[in-house]
Amino acid sequence: MSFADIGETAYVPGRARVFEHGWQSWSPTGAYRLDETPPRPADGTIQILCYRPETPVPAGTFQGEGLLAVETGDGSVEVWSAPGPHAVPSIRARAAGGRLVISADGPVRHHRAEGGLDAALRAWADDLAGAPREFPAVPPMWCTWYGYWDKVTDADVLENLELATRHGLPADMFLIDDGYEAGIGDWLEPRPGFGSLPAAVDAILGTGRRAGIWTAPFLVGSGSRLYREHPEWLVGGAYAGRMWDQDLAVLDVTHPGAAEHLAGVFRAFAALGITHFKLDYLYAGALPGRRHDDLDPIAAYRRGLEVIRRGAGESATLHGCGAPMVPSIGLVDIMRVSPDIAPTLHPRSGDISQPSQLGARLTGAAREFLHARWWVNDPDCLIVRPEVEAREEWAAHIAASGGLRGASDPIAALDDWGLETTRRLLVPTTTDPS
Repeated sequence: MSFADIGETAYVPGRARVFEHGWQSWSPTGAYRLDETPPRPADGTIQILCYRPETPVPAGTFQGEGLLAVETGDGSVEVWSAPGPHAVPSIRARAAGGRLVISADGPVRHHRAEGGLDAALRAWADDLAGAPREFPAVPPMWCTWYGYWDKVTDADVLENLELATRHGLPADMFLIDDGYEAGIGDWLEPRPGFGSLPAAVDAILGTGRRAGIWTAPFLVGSGSRLYREHPEWLVGGAYAGRMWDQDLAVLDVTHPGAAEHLAGVFRAFAALGITHFKLDYLYAGALPGRRHDDLDPIAAYRRGLEVIRRGAGESATLHGCGAPMVPSIGLVDIMRVSPDIAPTLHPRSGDISQPSQLGARLTGAAREFLHARWWVNDPDCLIVRPEVEAREEWAAHIAASGGLRGASDPIAALDDWGLETTRRLLVPTTTDPS
């Protein structure tokens, strides 16, 4: 769809800012002066993985996905946004003739707000969410990822269960992240080096804790058995990037066979006693391509989350990550609102959509207004072992944020300060919007 001019606004030079809302969890989000250049993807692969692939941004242009707001500098805020979660236009602003010209590639709503940018964003989020919803109680968690990466074993889970109890760390849910599975798409087949998933889950449940599991439910790795055996279940022409040393295809949830397979995966996990489901790389479900049913990508994405809910059960906790933000409204309980944290302060590529403390802090803070309006925010895990750069600043960011509290250090690697900080910050989530 092409862009058309839909409006314009005056602004005060030197004082105006444009707020860009990124497409998905990892997409940079924030407010920028007119003389600043907002973050843009470092390369084509990152454009697919972390931005909106089909709408790259021209030079000299601001762009928000479903939301662009202009703080004009005179106390008012002009807001252009999606009409709802089912259609999400890209919205642009460019300076021309002393004014900002606004364009979009789909229908938008526009209104003026007073009281500053923060108040305008909170009011907009309330309005788009519709009727207030009750959010589930979200216990503090411990996650395998940032300590063990994809080499995690069941023995690592058991060791940290014992250490959490010994040190009095109130992690009431243990999340087994990437590394337990044989391949991307082959979720019910164990990686030989992991050990026994049922035994690890039983051990977690045996301590009175909840158990969680990670999947990337809409991805199908080209090295997986699913990819080889069911090419008819893939979205035609959809390329989700390259990770895990393989190209990534997209599961077509509009195909009856693929949908039943996906629901069955989550039924099988639920039968083990797993109640918390971290759903990663969800951007893939909204990529354009040829589907069995002729649904637009956002409708297909939302159907996919409904299929997962059917399999996992109504009482399960769905935890989105790498997910299109506006299209997920009403369908997930928790949402990652930033890029991944990393032991390093700065991203290796210089692109703040990539794992780093800086990117996680900037985008997480910019999306704090979504907490307890659309979902429970996930600012990502606390990691505070001694080798983590600027660990005091990261702990302060987590302390100041609303939402899920999780830790992901190997507990044995924590020093006294790290143990005390982890114990202090692992508290239940508050669900009062700020």
